[in-house]
Amino acid sequence: MAEINIFGLSSNQPLVEEICDLLGIEQLKAKTSRFADGEIIVQSLDSVRGKEIYIIQSTNQPVNDNLMELLIAIDAFKRASAARINVVIPYFGYARQDRKAKGRQPITAKLVANMLENAGADRIICVDLHSTQTMGFFDIPLDNFSTAQSVASEIVDTIIDLKLNPKDCILVSPDHGGLSRVHNVASFTGAATSGIAVIAKRRPEPGKAEVEFVLGDIDGKTCFVVDDMIDTGGTIVNAAKALRENGAKDVYLIACHGLFNGPAKQRMEDIIKEGVVNSVIVTNTINIPEEKRFNKLKIISIAELLANMIKSSVDCNSLSDVYNDYHEFIQKRVIKYIKGLENK
Repeated sequence: MAEINIFGLSSNQPLVEEICDLLGIEQLKAKTSRFADGEIIVQSLDSVRGKEIYIIQSTNQPVNDNLMELLIAIDAFKRASAARINVVIPYFGYARQDRKAKGRQPITAKLVANMLENAGADRIICVDLHSTQTMGFFDIPLDNFSTAQSVASEIVDTIIDLKLNPKDCILVSPDHGGLSRVHNVASFTGAATSGIAVIAKRRPEPGKAEVEFVLGDIDGKTCFVVDDMIDTGGTIVNAAKALRENGAKDVYLIACHGLFNGPAKQRMEDIIKEGVVNSVIVTNTINIPEEKRFNKLKIISIAELLANMIKSSVDCNSLSDVYNDYHEFIQKRVIKYIKGLENK
Protein backbone atom coordinates (compact mmCIF):
# COMPACT_ATOMS: atom_id res chain seq x y z
CA MET A 1 0.00 0.00 0.00
CA ALA A 2 1.24 3.46 -0.85
CA GLU A 3 1.81 5.81 2.08
CA ILE A 4 -1.36 7.52 3.29
CA ASN A 5 -0.87 10.67 5.38
CA ILE A 6 -4.01 11.89 7.15
CA PHE A 7 -4.37 14.87 9.48
CA GLY A 8 -7.63 15.41 11.30
CA LEU A 9 -8.44 18.85 12.63
CA SER A 10 -10.76 19.56 15.54
CA SER A 11 -14.30 19.49 14.06
CA ASN A 12 -14.83 15.73 13.65
CA GLN A 13 -12.12 13.63 15.28
CA PRO A 14 -14.36 10.51 15.69
CA LEU A 15 -14.81 10.30 11.89
CA VAL A 16 -11.07 10.78 11.28
CA GLU A 17 -10.20 8.05 13.78
CA GLU A 18 -12.67 5.65 12.18
CA ILE A 19 -11.22 6.32 8.70
CA CYS A 20 -7.68 5.70 9.95
CA ASP A 21 -8.74 2.48 11.70
CA LEU A 22 -10.29 1.19 8.47
CA LEU A 23 -7.11 2.03 6.55
CA GLY A 24 -4.94 0.51 9.27
CA ILE A 25 -2.85 3.65 9.70
CA GLU A 26 -1.95 6.09 12.47
CA GLN A 27 -3.33 9.61 12.19
CA LEU A 28 -0.54 12.15 11.87
CA LYS A 29 -0.53 14.85 14.51
CA ALA A 30 -1.28 18.55 14.19
CA LYS A 31 -1.69 20.88 17.15
CA THR A 32 -4.29 23.64 17.16
CA SER A 33 -3.79 26.42 19.72
CA ARG A 34 -5.39 29.79 20.37
CA PHE A 35 -3.99 33.08 21.54
CA ALA A 36 -5.76 34.97 24.32
CA ASP A 37 -7.72 37.01 21.74
CA GLY A 38 -8.97 33.90 19.93
CA GLU A 39 -6.47 33.83 17.05
CA ILE A 40 -5.82 30.29 15.82
CA ILE A 41 -2.43 28.73 15.18
CA VAL A 42 -1.98 25.23 13.67
CA GLN A 43 1.34 23.40 13.72
CA SER A 44 2.15 19.99 12.26
CA LEU A 45 3.96 17.79 14.77
CA ASP A 46 5.00 15.39 11.99
CA SER A 47 7.14 16.21 8.97
CA VAL A 48 5.23 16.66 5.70
CA ARG A 49 8.14 17.68 3.47
CA GLY A 50 7.66 16.18 0.01
CA LYS A 51 4.56 14.21 1.09
CA GLU A 52 1.02 14.05 -0.25
CA ILE A 53 -1.32 14.69 2.66
CA TYR A 54 -5.06 14.60 3.42
CA ILE A 55 -6.60 17.14 5.82
CA ILE A 56 -10.06 16.25 7.15
CA GLN A 57 -12.23 19.05 8.54
CA SER A 58 -15.98 19.73 8.43
CA THR A 59 -16.90 23.42 8.43
CA ASN A 60 -20.02 23.14 10.55
CA GLN A 61 -20.89 25.13 13.66
CA PRO A 62 -18.89 27.06 14.79
CA VAL A 63 -18.55 27.61 11.04
CA ASN A 64 -16.12 30.51 11.02
CA ASP A 65 -13.79 28.95 13.62
CA ASN A 66 -13.67 25.63 11.78
CA LEU A 67 -13.15 27.33 8.42
CA MET A 68 -10.34 29.53 9.73
CA GLU A 69 -8.67 26.52 11.38
CA LEU A 70 -8.76 24.73 8.02
CA LEU A 71 -7.34 27.69 6.09
CA ILE A 72 -4.57 28.20 8.62
CA ALA A 73 -3.73 24.46 8.57
CA ILE A 74 -3.47 24.49 4.77
CA ASP A 75 -1.12 27.48 4.96
CA ALA A 76 0.97 25.75 7.63
CA PHE A 77 1.35 22.55 5.59
CA LYS A 78 2.12 24.50 2.44
CA ARG A 79 4.89 26.40 4.22
CA ALA A 80 6.15 23.08 5.61
CA SER A 81 6.76 21.98 1.97
CA ALA A 82 4.00 19.38 1.59
CA ALA A 83 4.08 18.13 -2.01
CA ARG A 84 0.29 17.98 -2.45
CA ILE A 85 -2.50 19.03 -0.11
CA ASN A 86 -5.86 17.22 -0.42
CA VAL A 87 -8.60 18.81 1.67
CA VAL A 88 -11.50 16.55 2.72
CA ILE A 89 -14.54 18.58 3.79
CA PRO A 90 -17.35 16.15 4.78
CA TYR A 91 -19.67 19.12 5.38
CA PHE A 92 -18.98 22.26 3.32
CA GLY A 93 -20.18 25.34 5.18
CA TYR A 94 -21.49 28.34 3.19
CA ALA A 95 -22.52 25.99 0.34
CA ARG A 96 -26.11 27.26 0.50
CA GLN A 97 -25.00 30.74 -0.58
CA ASP A 98 -24.25 29.59 -4.12
CA ARG A 99 -26.19 32.29 -6.02
CA LYS A 100 -27.68 35.75 -5.63
CA ALA A 101 -31.26 35.03 -4.60
CA LYS A 102 -31.85 38.77 -4.10
CA GLY A 103 -30.08 41.97 -4.98
CA ARG A 104 -26.92 42.97 -3.11
CA GLN A 105 -26.34 39.46 -1.70
CA PRO A 106 -22.96 37.67 -1.71
CA ILE A 107 -22.06 34.37 -3.36
CA THR A 108 -20.19 33.11 -0.34
CA ALA A 109 -19.61 29.57 -1.67
CA LYS A 110 -17.42 31.13 -4.37
CA LEU A 111 -15.64 33.27 -1.78
CA VAL A 112 -14.79 30.18 0.31
CA ALA A 113 -13.62 28.37 -2.83
CA ASN A 114 -11.23 31.24 -3.55
CA MET A 115 -9.96 31.23 0.03
CA LEU A 116 -9.23 27.49 -0.03
CA GLU A 117 -7.35 27.79 -3.32
CA ASN A 118 -5.36 30.84 -2.20
CA ALA A 119 -4.44 29.12 1.06
CA GLY A 120 -2.72 26.38 -0.97
CA ALA A 121 -5.16 23.47 -1.40
CA ASP A 122 -4.38 21.31 -4.45
CA ARG A 123 -7.59 19.26 -4.42
CA ILE A 124 -10.91 19.40 -2.59
CA ILE A 125 -13.06 16.42 -1.59
CA CYS A 126 -16.61 17.14 -0.42
CA VAL A 127 -19.58 15.00 0.56
CA ASP A 128 -23.03 15.79 -0.85
CA LEU A 129 -22.63 19.46 -1.68
CA HIS A 130 -25.83 21.46 -1.31
CA SER A 131 -25.66 22.21 -5.03
CA THR A 132 -23.35 20.60 -7.59
CA GLN A 133 -22.91 23.99 -9.29
CA THR A 134 -20.50 24.80 -6.44
CA MET A 135 -17.99 22.51 -8.16
CA GLY A 136 -17.68 25.15 -10.89
CA PHE A 137 -16.45 27.72 -8.37
CA PHE A 138 -13.11 25.91 -8.06
CA ASP A 139 -10.18 26.05 -10.49
CA ILE A 140 -8.59 23.04 -8.81
CA PRO A 141 -9.91 19.45 -8.92
CA LEU A 142 -12.98 18.83 -6.76
CA ASP A 143 -14.62 15.48 -6.04
CA ASN A 144 -18.16 15.56 -4.68
CA PHE A 145 -18.69 12.17 -3.05
CA SER A 146 -22.27 10.97 -2.78
CA THR A 147 -23.76 9.22 0.25
CA ALA A 148 -26.47 7.69 -1.96
CA GLN A 149 -25.13 4.17 -1.42
CA SER A 150 -25.00 4.63 2.38
CA VAL A 151 -28.55 6.03 2.43
CA ALA A 152 -29.80 3.30 0.08
CA SER A 153 -28.21 0.60 2.22
CA GLU A 154 -29.97 1.95 5.31
CA ILE A 155 -33.31 2.05 3.45
CA VAL A 156 -32.87 -1.52 2.23
CA ASP A 157 -31.95 -2.63 5.77
CA THR A 158 -35.14 -1.05 7.11
CA ILE A 159 -37.29 -2.70 4.44
CA ILE A 160 -35.74 -6.12 5.08
CA ASP A 161 -35.80 -5.85 8.90
CA LEU A 162 -39.48 -4.77 8.95
CA LYS A 163 -40.38 -7.23 6.14
CA LEU A 164 -42.01 -4.47 4.11
CA ASN A 165 -43.48 -4.98 0.66
CA PRO A 166 -41.31 -3.06 -1.85
CA LYS A 167 -44.46 -2.06 -3.73
CA ASP A 168 -45.53 -0.10 -0.66
CA CYS A 169 -42.21 1.74 -0.23
CA ILE A 170 -41.54 5.04 -1.95
CA LEU A 171 -38.71 7.57 -1.99
CA VAL A 172 -39.65 11.22 -1.48
CA SER A 173 -37.83 14.41 -2.40
CA PRO A 174 -38.73 17.33 -0.12
CA ASP A 175 -38.44 19.72 -3.09
CA HIS A 176 -37.83 19.77 -6.86
CA GLY A 177 -34.17 20.67 -6.36
CA GLY A 178 -33.52 17.39 -4.54
CA LEU A 179 -34.91 15.12 -7.24
CA SER A 180 -31.50 14.25 -8.70
CA ARG A 181 -30.34 13.23 -5.21
CA VAL A 182 -33.37 10.95 -4.77
CA HIS A 183 -32.93 9.46 -8.26
CA ASN A 184 -29.35 8.66 -7.30
CA VAL A 185 -30.54 6.83 -4.18
CA ALA A 186 -33.17 5.01 -6.26
CA SER A 187 -30.43 3.70 -8.58
CA PHE A 188 -29.03 1.82 -5.56
CA THR A 189 -32.30 0.68 -3.92
CA GLY A 190 -33.60 -0.64 -7.25
CA ALA A 191 -36.60 -2.91 -6.85
CA ALA A 192 -36.63 -2.47 -3.06
CA THR A 193 -38.64 0.74 -3.55
CA SER A 194 -41.40 1.62 -5.97
CA GLY A 195 -41.42 5.11 -7.49
CA ILE A 196 -40.60 8.62 -6.36
CA ALA A 197 -42.77 11.40 -4.99
CA VAL A 198 -41.89 15.09 -4.68
CA ILE A 199 -43.16 17.84 -2.41
CA ALA A 200 -43.75 21.22 -4.03
CA LYS A 201 -42.88 24.09 -1.74
CA ARG A 202 -42.03 27.76 -1.82
CA ARG A 203 -39.65 29.79 0.34
CA PRO A 204 -41.11 33.12 1.50
CA GLU A 205 -37.75 33.89 3.15
CA PRO A 206 -34.42 32.12 3.86
CA GLY A 207 -34.75 29.21 6.29
CA LYS A 208 -38.55 28.96 5.87
CA ALA A 209 -40.57 26.77 3.52
CA GLU A 210 -44.29 26.29 2.90
CA VAL A 211 -45.70 23.10 1.36
CA GLU A 212 -48.02 23.69 -1.61
CA PHE A 213 -48.83 20.11 -2.67
CA VAL A 214 -47.48 16.53 -2.85
CA LEU A 215 -46.91 15.05 -6.30
CA GLY A 216 -47.06 11.24 -6.33
CA ASP A 217 -49.08 8.30 -4.97
CA ILE A 218 -48.15 8.06 -1.28
CA ASP A 219 -51.48 6.85 0.13
CA GLY A 220 -50.81 3.89 2.42
CA LYS A 221 -47.10 3.92 1.56
CA THR A 222 -43.96 3.88 3.69
CA CYS A 223 -42.17 7.08 2.71
CA PHE A 224 -38.41 7.61 2.90
CA VAL A 225 -37.76 11.35 2.68
CA VAL A 226 -34.22 12.02 1.43
CA ASP A 227 -32.66 15.47 1.85
CA ASP A 228 -29.12 16.86 1.93
CA MET A 229 -29.33 18.42 5.39
CA ILE A 230 -31.47 19.11 8.45
CA ASP A 231 -30.65 22.55 9.85
CA THR A 232 -33.44 24.01 11.99
CA GLY A 233 -35.76 21.23 10.82
CA GLY A 234 -38.68 23.39 9.74
CA THR A 235 -38.67 22.35 6.09
CA ILE A 236 -38.44 18.61 6.62
CA VAL A 237 -40.98 18.68 9.48
CA ASN A 238 -43.52 20.39 7.20
CA ALA A 239 -42.76 17.79 4.53
CA ALA A 240 -43.39 14.92 6.97
CA LYS A 241 -46.69 16.44 8.11
CA ALA A 242 -47.80 16.95 4.50
CA LEU A 243 -47.07 13.30 3.71
CA ARG A 244 -49.11 12.13 6.70
CA GLU A 245 -51.98 14.43 5.77
CA ASN A 246 -51.97 12.91 2.29
CA GLY A 247 -52.25 9.34 3.58
CA ALA A 248 -48.68 8.12 4.12
CA LYS A 249 -48.54 5.09 6.43
CA ASP A 250 -45.03 5.63 7.83
CA VAL A 251 -42.42 8.35 7.35
CA TYR A 252 -38.64 8.09 7.75
CA LEU A 253 -36.53 11.25 7.50
CA ILE A 254 -33.05 10.79 6.03
CA ALA A 255 -30.41 13.47 5.49
CA CYS A 256 -26.71 13.45 4.83
CA HIS A 257 -25.81 16.35 7.13
CA GLY A 258 -27.36 16.61 10.58
CA LEU A 259 -26.80 20.21 11.70
CA PHE A 260 -29.74 20.32 14.18
CA ASN A 261 -29.44 24.01 14.98
CA GLY A 262 -31.84 26.20 16.94
CA PRO A 263 -35.23 24.52 17.49
CA ALA A 264 -34.34 21.42 15.43
CA LYS A 265 -34.00 18.99 18.34
CA GLN A 266 -37.33 20.02 19.85
CA ARG A 267 -39.04 19.80 16.47
CA MET A 268 -37.66 16.30 15.88
CA GLU A 269 -38.72 15.15 19.34
CA ASP A 270 -42.22 16.57 18.83
CA ILE A 271 -42.95 14.89 15.49
CA ILE A 272 -41.56 11.57 16.75
CA LYS A 273 -43.66 11.80 19.94
CA GLU A 274 -46.74 12.69 17.85
CA GLY A 275 -46.16 9.65 15.64
CA VAL A 276 -45.68 11.71 12.48
CA VAL A 277 -42.18 10.31 11.93
CA ASN A 278 -40.82 6.85 12.75
CA SER A 279 -37.15 7.83 12.94
CA VAL A 280 -34.57 10.37 11.79
CA ILE A 281 -31.40 9.13 10.05
CA VAL A 282 -28.28 11.18 9.29
CA THR A 283 -24.64 10.42 8.50
CA ASN A 284 -21.61 11.36 10.59
CA THR A 285 -20.26 14.06 8.27
CA ILE A 286 -20.83 16.29 11.31
CA ASN A 287 -19.91 15.21 14.83
CA ILE A 288 -23.27 15.65 16.59
CA PRO A 289 -22.80 16.51 20.29
CA GLU A 290 -24.87 14.72 22.94
CA GLU A 291 -26.95 17.83 23.65
CA LYS A 292 -28.27 17.78 20.07
CA ARG A 293 -29.13 14.07 20.00
CA PHE A 294 -32.59 12.69 20.66
CA ASN A 295 -34.53 9.45 20.85
CA LYS A 296 -34.90 7.61 17.51
CA LEU A 297 -32.03 9.49 15.92
CA LYS A 298 -29.80 7.07 14.02
CA ILE A 299 -26.34 8.07 12.80
CA ILE A 300 -24.81 6.01 9.99
CA SER A 301 -21.12 6.18 9.19
CA ILE A 302 -19.53 7.26 5.91
CA ALA A 303 -16.04 6.37 7.15
CA GLU A 304 -15.86 3.32 4.90
CA LEU A 305 -16.80 5.38 1.84
CA LEU A 306 -14.14 8.02 2.57
CA ALA A 307 -11.52 5.40 3.47
CA ASN A 308 -12.12 3.52 0.22
CA MET A 309 -12.07 6.74 -1.81
CA ILE A 310 -8.84 7.94 -0.20
CA LYS A 311 -7.18 4.56 -0.74
CA SER A 312 -8.31 4.48 -4.39
CA SER A 313 -6.95 8.01 -4.89
CA VAL A 314 -3.58 7.13 -3.37
CA ASP A 315 -3.39 3.97 -5.46
CA CYS A 316 -4.48 5.93 -8.58
CA ASN A 317 -7.51 3.68 -9.12
CA SER A 318 -10.91 4.69 -10.48
CA LEU A 319 -13.21 6.17 -7.86
CA SER A 320 -16.22 5.00 -9.87
CA ASP A 321 -15.26 1.40 -9.09
CA VAL A 322 -15.96 2.09 -5.41
CA TYR A 323 -19.55 3.06 -6.21
CA ASN A 324 -19.93 0.06 -8.52
CA ASP A 325 -18.86 -2.29 -5.73
CA TYR A 326 -21.44 -0.76 -3.37
CA HIS A 327 -24.13 -1.01 -6.06
CA GLU A 328 -23.42 -4.69 -6.70
CA PHE A 329 -23.45 -5.51 -2.98
CA ILE A 330 -26.77 -3.73 -2.32
CA GLN A 331 -28.45 -5.20 -5.40
CA LYS A 332 -27.54 -8.75 -4.35
CA ARG A 333 -29.31 -8.18 -1.02
CA VAL A 334 -32.36 -6.66 -2.74
CA ILE A 335 -32.64 -9.56 -5.21
CA LYS A 336 -32.31 -12.12 -2.41
CA TYR A 337 -35.04 -10.40 -0.37
CA ILE A 338 -37.47 -10.12 -3.29
CA LYS A 339 -36.95 -13.76 -4.25
CA GLY A 340 -37.71 -14.69 -0.66
CA LEU A 341 -41.00 -12.77 -0.84
CA GLU A 342 -41.93 -14.42 -4.13
CA ASN A 343 -41.31 -17.91 -2.72
CA LYS A 344 -43.70 -17.36 0.20
